[in-house]
Amino acid sequence: MLLADFRRGDPLERVLGTYPGREAGPLLVVTAGVHGNEPAGIVACRRVLRELAARRPRLSGRFVALSGNRAALARDVRSIDHDLNRLWTREEIARTRSLAGTARNEEQRELADLAEVLEREFARAPGPVTLLDLHSTSGDGPPFTLLAHPRNGLDLARAIDVPALLGLERILGSTLIDWAHRLGHRAIVLEGGQNAAESTADHHESALWVALVACGLLAESEAPELASHRARLARAAGALPRVLEIGHRHELQPGERFEMTPGWANFDAVKEGDLVARSGSHLEHEVCAPMTATMIMPRYQGQGLDGYFLACAVAG
Repeated sequence: MLLADFRRGDPLERVLGTYPGREAGPLLVVTAGVHGNEPAGIVACRRVLRELAARRPRLSGRFVALSGNRAALARDVRSIDHDLNRLWTREEIARTRSLAGTARNEEQRELADLAEVLEREFARAPGPVTLLDLHSTSGDGPPFTLLAHPRNGLDLARAIDVPALLGLERILGSTLIDWAHRLGHRAIVLEGGQNAAESTADHHESALWVALVACGLLAESEAPELASHRARLARAAGALPRVLEIGHRHELQPGERFEMTPGWANFDAVKEGDLVARSGSHLEHEVCAPMTATMIMPRYQGQGLDGYFLACAVAG
């Protein structure tokens, strides 16, 4: 299945598919499409599930693939009422569950349902749990990972072998991976590339095969194309540093008009004082980089309160 073949109007199931092992073991849960303009993860999950069904490899544990914001995916928008990936706190989940179903907005309905499915999967797992959340970006650039905590998931990020970004937990504390981490599970995000690029689904697919092996569900001998998948990811990341730390987030105010200047991509070098965006009702205000660093996730879309991030390479 190609990314171009993704049909937004079709009904989308919450559980995209499962592949149970023949013996007890780890749980790998993959979420895709938590932002509705990022369908590549859905496509990749379907590819891997189809390949597993055809090959029937011996698996230890359980692999589960879930869809995220189905309402937003159907409309090709990042979100409808709220960013689903900013609602994952115990308090917000409890508040949402206290509301009658008819009183919930679109993202609250998605939050309540997805949280219930995830909690059920976590509770039944006899072994360690990993959550891999598949995303993509509006700007161009190579794949990279985001960690819920510096000591949570770095081993998996190293196995995937693309840049890993630390420090997200200091800036955003209400993401899906942060919630899973607070429940005691390993959790990371994979940003596979640009939202509409076919290569993004390829990167996600390759990362899924690597994760199945790295998490202990699948023996390398049961994944004959593993070397090709590893090579694809390494080639996409090239010589980029493998560990960086986020040092700045440009946060927007609700309703603020903001436009990145053209041409910024993930991992572009940025010098302190560089003009990176404009804001204001007439875009009259210059937004300049406050530090010399690496550009991460420039916002070339009309939704979301994250204008861009800056990161610096660290040893490790």
